[in-house]
Amino acid sequence: MPDKPLFLFGTLRHPPVLEAVAGALLPYEPATLADHAVTEAQEPEGGTLHFPLLVTRPGAMARGALIRPGAEARARLDLYERIFEYHPVPVIAQTPEGPVEALLYQTAGEHWLPGPDWSLDAWAAGHGALAAEVAREVMALSHEHPPAVLRRRYPLLAGHVASRRRARDEAAPATRRRVPGADDVTVEGRRTPYARVFAVEENRLRLRQHDGGLSTPVDRAAFLLSDAVTLLPYDPARDLVLLVEQFRFAPFLRADANPWTLEAIAGRVDAGETPEEAARREAVEEAGLRVTSLHSVARYYSSPGAVTEFLYSYVALVDLPEGAEGKHGLVAEAEDIRTHRVPFTEAMAMIDTGEVANGPLVISLQWLALNRARLGGPQSA
Repeated sequence: MPDKPLFLFGTLRHPPVLEAVAGALLPYEPATLADHAVTEAQEPEGGTLHFPLLVTRPGAMARGALIRPGAEARARLDLYERIFEYHPVPVIAQTPEGPVEALLYQTAGEHWLPGPDWSLDAWAAGHGALAAEVAREVMALSHEHPPAVLRRRYPLLAGHVASRRRARDEAAPATRRRVPGADDVTVEGRRTPYARVFAVEENRLRLRQHDGGLSTPVDRAAFLLSDAVTLLPYDPARDLVLLVEQFRFAPFLRADANPWTLEAIAGRVDAGETPEEAARREAVEEAGLRVTSLHSVARYYSSPGAVTEFLYSYVALVDLPEGAEGKHGLVAEAEDIRTHRVPFTEAMAMIDTGEVANGPLVISLQWLALNRARLGGPQSA
């Protein structure tokens, strides 16, 4: 069976993705699969996913391509597909020269529902560049971690790669700090000893020093976390903010006397969404609020000495009547969140008492203290 060609129907038909996975750009031969169609995958709850699904459809013809990888490329392709629990099964593909015995990567049981017909061109325009970069990252990690670990890590890894792409595209003003050159940081070694909910990456680096010379090799490690958002809802008519309360594992590990923390709404920016979209999504998930306009508070690293996390903090104007409090959170993520309507002056006072000890919330409240009159709140505290 290894000498049979592979029939590709989905994202591996995008040349940059195939090259990232196979380690080489392989030639394609046009082919089809009778009585099948390629659709968008959808979650049972109705959300559309950014990958295709091959489904049986009598009379239809699924467009695809055949590739004939060598042993090394085939091993890389098999490994990549195992991450998603796909394995080769025999099919008869149709080509201009006639039927061909081929292999198709397929999962034993579909976890998703078919949606509208899938378009490779539309997908590539919206997601192709990100998918290729994620595939390169997956293949690099495959030497250190088994498929099951990478399968759980994949959505968060995609978020991290999207964060990295966002960082490359954003402005990096340098009025006081150095303007970095292409050879100011040389990576001599890289490993990722831990990769699950987050990852830890270790590098051996040489760094350009302030006197112009290069440092001796130094070892550095950081937690890999994707970009995140925070959102502080503010009702200017009632001068109330909405705070969320939940258990936090990190304060618990620090032996904090009370690991239930008061925070702004917060969450990760998923691959394929903007920080603003993430803030609106998290407002629904964590507080049942639908917000429109967002006021930017700040953009910043939470702890640049050890964490890649970059935060986008916002304030949103909302209506917070009696009954706006409640319990929220995604069951799938074991979230148990309680919301509190808090007078602005009380929230500010809790910074002094230490009951509010969450950096993004402190920053957002202090920004609001400077701007709440402009937003329609009282003229002064």
